[in-house]
This record gives sequence, structure tokens and C-alpha cells, in this order.
Amino acid sequence: MSDKKVILCVDDEKTILKSLKAQLKKHFSKNYTYECAESAIEALEILEELSKDGVQIMVIVSDWLMPQMKGDEFLVQVHQKFPNITKVMLTGQANEDAIERARREANLGYCIHKPWSEQELIAVLESSLGNT
Repeated sequence: MSDKKVILCVDDEKTILKSLKAQLKKHFSKNYTYECAESAIEALEILEELSKDGVQIMVIVSDWLMPQMKGDEFLVQVHQKFPNITKVMLTGQANEDAIERARREANLGYCIHKPWSEQELIAVLESSLGNT
């Protein structure tokens, strides 16, 4: 079992991933490893890989509106395989039904609306990670 702990960010916009990673690194520094995926499909592959390597995935921060697979569908699939990962949806577009579905079927922890504030992001993750 690896002692690496991962925060996975999923968004189809590179600039958002860069921004998330920079904010997380600034606050949590070397406490975690930060992985990024530009699609739900890529994120599922990363999860499988990390899981095989015994790496603990702590939190997933996922966009909702992405090509191929929407965030609620992605988080439901993640929850079926990895129920202990905290799931956060970061979205500018998700409709209430999608958020509700993610809460119901994926045990969605939080939903943050874009544009997000760094303070809100960090507060949500600290709470998710038990660092409060």
C-alpha cells in the first residue's frame, strides 16, 4: 500500500485544471499528489491505475459538463467502484436534477459553482479531507 494520497481533478478545460492544481498545491503543498484528467474516461483510467498501485484517492473534484460523459454519470460510476472517495462537483452548468442525482447515487459531498473562490474550494477540501 502506497502512502501517497491523491486529489484528482477532472475538467475538459486545461486552464481550469491548471488553476485548480495551483490553488491546491499552494494550500496543501506536498501533503498530496495532484492528478488531472481532461475527461471522465481518462479519469476512470487514472483511478484504475492508482487503485492497482495501492494509491489512496482522497477526493475527486469533477466538472459536470464534459464531452462523452457528464460529471454526474462519472461520479455515479466512481461511487460504485470506490465508495469511500469524497466527490465534489465543480460546475457552471449542472442542472439541479444532475446535482440531485449525484447526491443520491454517488454520495456527492459538495457542489461548488464556477467561477469558484479559492477560499470556498480550500474550505470544502479541508472539510472533505478532515483537516478542519
